[in-house]
Amino acid sequence: MIYKKYKLLIALCSIAIAFSCTKDFKEINTNPNAPVSVQPSLLLRQVIYDYGEQMSFEGFTAGNLLGQYTTALDFNLFDRHDLKSPQLGGNPWPILYTNLRDNEQILNLALKNETFAVYEGPSRILKAYMTGALTDIFGDVPYSEAFQGKEGIVTPVYDNQESIYLNENGILDNLEKGITAIENYTGSIPLEGDILFNGELNAWLRFAKSLQFKFLMRISDKEDVAAQLQNLYTENNFIADYTQNAKFDFTDGEPNNFRLARLRIGDFNNFVLSKTMDEILADLNDPRIETLFRPFNNSTSQEYNGLLNGIDASQTSIALADYSLAGTIFRENTGVLDANFMTSWETKFLLAEAAEKGLITADAKQLYETGITEAFAYWNTELPTDYITTTAAYGANGENPIEQIVTQKWIANMINGYEGWVEYRRTGYPQLKTISASLNNNLLPVRMPYPAEEEALNSSNYSTAAENTDGNSINVKVWWDEN
Repeated sequence: MIYKKYKLLIALCSIAIAFSCTKDFKEINTNPNAPVSVQPSLLLRQVIYDYGEQMSFEGFTAGNLLGQYTTALDFNLFDRHDLKSPQLGGNPWPILYTNLRDNEQILNLALKNETFAVYEGPSRILKAYMTGALTDIFGDVPYSEAFQGKEGIVTPVYDNQESIYLNENGILDNLEKGITAIENYTGSIPLEGDILFNGELNAWLRFAKSLQFKFLMRISDKEDVAAQLQNLYTENNFIADYTQNAKFDFTDGEPNNFRLARLRIGDFNNFVLSKTMDEILADLNDPRIETLFRPFNNSTSQEYNGLLNGIDASQTSIALADYSLAGTIFRENTGVLDANFMTSWETKFLLAEAAEKGLITADAKQLYETGITEAFAYWNTELPTDYITTTAAYGANGENPIEQIVTQKWIANMINGYEGWVEYRRTGYPQLKTISASLNNNLLPVRMPYPAEEEALNSSNYSTAAENTDGNSINVKVWWDEN
């Protein structure tokens, strides 16, 4: 009998001990100073700033070489089109995927928690924007299976670019869903962490509609998008002037100044005016050269001199004093510079191109001239009274209006150099030059190569993507490229 009592007592003690060990297990083993979830406001601020800051720097250091705004004097394998050798920039893949991953967390929070519903529209719009940059630079990329590590998918398949643009939850669909989410939002909780528009949801709508026009124009040689473009133009809810630009300002001092200001002087001095940019601005007698670049040191009267891209630094001796460095706004005075996601001048040039091509019914000349006016204002440069009526006159002296429109957009896109390169691939304008010492058989690249990490970490899917691009070649066009 005593034995049974002891047995019962031991069993009861065991239950008590087990219960005491498990009932507070989560609380006891959770560090209150290490939160397991992040507020969407903090993530939104981080995504906007990190993407804008890093891609502005990437655009200047690498995109500007591809778009032939600047030339690299040294560390210039990338400028010679060995794009698998990024130097001082040239690897946008981790920037894009890191921010797309963080943005996906915002979207998931918004979809799962009604408290965060206000974040759905902006996160979908940002997803479309950053995905557009990713696929336009690389072509086919991991997308539909990306960011699903918790579900056990660590080697996502590569989606083809056409599906990324056109399928459900693709670029155009996310823009439409983002617009709908904002229009249907009736809550009272404000959008916080928004350093683009300070929480103004109508501004996000304008941004999204400008992006719709942009991405529809990008695929307009592959798809019949005229009706969609005309509807957007008739609705007239774009980014209309500089006060509505999707951008945030850099500062003059750290930590929020343009990163080029934080490089050592030797790295800054690596980038000089390209011959392509020099000739285009000189032909137009364009005073923006005084804003974007500096007179070369050996000049006697405020002269500018550009260098042909892609020199072989090991075989060619170049004196820095003979060429124009980037302007003070990129180093000493970055407080007047900003990271732009979408601007009024870019919108106007897209509308002008669509009008000139007959895709919308509008005054192409007027849109072109307004775009120029706003682009000069964006770069804090006074527009000469005769610029629009003489050297840049629309269609004058047999000029091709489409080339004029795209060239003006290209000039203004200097801090968004990948964008200038992408638009060159789409349209063929402006006419870039064969570089000096090409490592790509004198061919201008039409896509960036997948990084080496993909071959190592996602080998089976990378192999398929590489096979579809002739061995990850930089000379295989992306889906929309009909040029």
